[in-house]
Amino acid sequence: MATVDAYQDRCEQLFTAGGNAAVRRAAQEGIDQLGPHPDLYCWLALGHAAEDDDDHDDRAEEAFRAGLALDADHLGLLAGYAELCLRADGFDHPGRAARARVLVRRLDELAPQSAQAQQVAAAERWANRGYWEDFRMGAVAVVVAGRDTEAQARTLDADLRQGTAAPAENTVDRDAIVRAATLEALSGPWNAPVRFLGRYRTAAWIACGILCLLTNTVLRQTGVVDSFSLWGGLWAVPLWIVDRRFAAVRKEAEARHVAALEASLTGGK
Repeated sequence: MATVDAYQDRCEQLFTAGGNAAVRRAAQEGIDQLGPHPDLYCWLALGHAAEDDDDHDDRAEEAFRAGLALDADHLGLLAGYAELCLRADGFDHPGRAARARVLVRRLDELAPQSAQAQQVAAAERWANRGYWEDFRMGAVAVVVAGRDTEAQARTLDADLRQGTAAPAENTVDRDAIVRAATLEALSGPWNAPVRFLGRYRTAAWIACGILCLLTNTVLRQTGVVDSFSLWGGLWAVPLWIVDRRFAAVRKEAEARHVAALEASLTGGK
């Protein structure tokens, strides 16, 4: 019979892989099999909270409260619930937002130097961020996604040149699954322009920016438009489509990875 530790290990691996729904299934299965347990309620709550959706936030709060009813001093539950409350909108959920202070204070009383306390402190800083931090994080996310696209396109090009076969279906290796999904979705001569722009994405975006400026300059000088226009932005459309194609493949591969991992952890049940 599976133990709480075994279910926790499953939840942790699935959570790390980004499988929030799978985490919820594993935690709920553990509760159904072994009975209510604060650790399992913690994972169930985290699986909901990670979705960052109002309905899931409500379910997460229910799970956090159920777990704290069993163990009021559970550090993981206190930290997770505090994070949920810190990100709550004070207008839509004033009660939830107000509970953040109580939870943070209790966590500081119990374990001020713990990893959970540091986690909540980071969440507090994030909750108090300004518009500049939001802009900077958005820019970083765009840069990271662009690098992922270039790396993905170059790996695809190498696989096509070397004739690398797709891995077996039962693999749980994330990189192998991404490579297989990319090869499946973007091989073939009709996808050659997509692969080319993906490999040279940075240079393509630089060229796109120059062409946008030149187009707008020519349009103004010839009197077609009186001021700045969006016509130059049409050069960015193909690159935007390429980015979306590669991102969609990565998303599909992530779903396959989580499904394969969940199947391996449950013994194919």
